[in-house]
Amino acid sequence: MANLKEIRNRITSVSSTMQITSAMKMVSAAKLKKAQDAITAMRPYAEKLTELLQNLSATLEGEVGGAYTAQRDVKKVLLVVVTSNRGLCGAFNSNVVKEVKNLTDKYQGAQLDVLTIGKKGNDVLRKTHNVIANESTIFDNLTFDAAAAIASELTEKFIAGQYDKIELVYNQFKNAATQIVKAEQFLPLAPIAKSEAAAGDYIFEPSKEEIIMTLIPKSLKTQLYKAIRDSFAAEHGARMTAMHKATDNATELRNQLKLTYNKARQAAITGEILEIVGGAEALNG
Repeated sequence: MANLKEIRNRITSVSSTMQITSAMKMVSAAKLKKAQDAITAMRPYAEKLTELLQNLSATLEGEVGGAYTAQRDVKKVLLVVVTSNRGLCGAFNSNVVKEVKNLTDKYQGAQLDVLTIGKKGNDVLRKTHNVIANESTIFDNLTFDAAAAIASELTEKFIAGQYDKIELVYNQFKNAATQIVKAEQFLPLAPIAKSEAAAGDYIFEPSKEEIIMTLIPKSLKTQLYKAIRDSFAAEHGARMTAMHKATDNATELRNQLKLTYNKARQAAITGEILEIVGGAEALNG
């Protein structure tokens, strides 16, 4: 009977876990809807802004971007790694860490620093990389202004020559079940060939140069904010999927334990009946 008690305790434990994972799945599903709407609404603006900047740059002679487009020998690299503050979201964080390790091999020989956005990435990478800062608090109040402040700081570091290249590493949101790990160049701005620019007859006021120099900082801030928003939506999608699988596994395990319990209980009852019958036969004999 001690065995039956142990099985009953396991069934209770698994049922409690199943309730927790099911609740977490519903919470993530609710948060995902809001985060998905935000990134879906933002993408067309970010893409159009980038397209406009590229088209304008391609129609001008010389290096219009100035310090933003400076191509230098890559000796110092900064990776901006976006992960989550909480776990229980499957391979969401580990995939980003794996990509960072791939980039570490790629830039072998160069000075490689890391700026983390998210506690989980910081906890892992600070053991193996030089983490210069951790901006995990941005998820407490995820606004454009908060991302713009980080983007401005990154831009200043690049212009000052502290880094020759800055890349963003994050999970891009595709759907609730799929996240794509992206390594995206932040600075310097990649040059666009004139042949790739879309032709258009525009009247510019003020000049093209002034428009571009105004758009570049705004475009960089938007690019970082979009990456963080993408990662935020992808996190909830990954957590919802992970909790859904965990709930299914807990349900399957609970059913197996119930079957085992019923078989053990039936065997115990049968054994007791046999003992009673045996005792009665012995008395009759």
